[in-house]
Amino acid sequence: MLLAHHPERITALRTPSPEDPWRVLVSGCLAGLSCGVDGTDYGMGGALAAWRALPSVALSSFCPEDHGLGTPRTMPDIHGGDGFDVIDGSARVLDENGVDLTEGMLRGARAMVEHARRARAELAILTDMSAACGSQVISDGCRFVEPRRFQEGVGVAAAMLLRAGFDVLSQRDYATLGMLRARIDPDFVIDPAARDHHEHPWVMEHRGRPFLRLRRQR
Repeated sequence: MLLAHHPERITALRTPSPEDPWRVLVSGCLAGLSCGVDGTDYGMGGALAAWRALPSVALSSFCPEDHGLGTPRTMPDIHGGDGFDVIDGSARVLDENGVDLTEGMLRGARAMVEHARRARAELAILTDMSAACGSQVISDGCRFVEPRRFQEGVGVAAAMLLRAGFDVLSQRDYATLGMLRARIDPDFVIDPAARDHHEHPWVMEHRGRPFLRLRRQR
């Protein structure tokens, strides 16, 4: 499930310890891996620095795009739907030149699910707005076409993780991440103004077609 939409799931998570930490899967760029389309981490390597410092959390990282398409690469975006639609065969992943990258994205997504299973991941924190890892908002078609269109939706790897039963968060789900951190960090103070990504005014203004996630996770 998307934890930002089901905060009650947070209380259902077990209490971790340094001896038996939460096993958290994260997107490669959030771990500082140089796996972005341009061979960088997009400057996001420090996004989860506070989580890496917690003794009750063990992070493992994986980049499905790097696995399926290599690095550097052209820019993948989903056309005709979201990640669930790609898995079901009704949408495609194309780059800015119109080259079909669907099979590579599916290959990377399957590998990410296998990595999550081997790591016995209990939840995943993924890079939002990515055609692979997006869990709240993704581009609606090519992001380089002006004006850029957005949709409320998930990427291919996020969709496959959800269907495999893994709980997923965006790195921008600040309210839910704060609730999680408060469970294991006694010094952390929850920001009452924190919002999850889908609640942010920018998202509410820019999203395109909303959809029912639970119906499509079948």
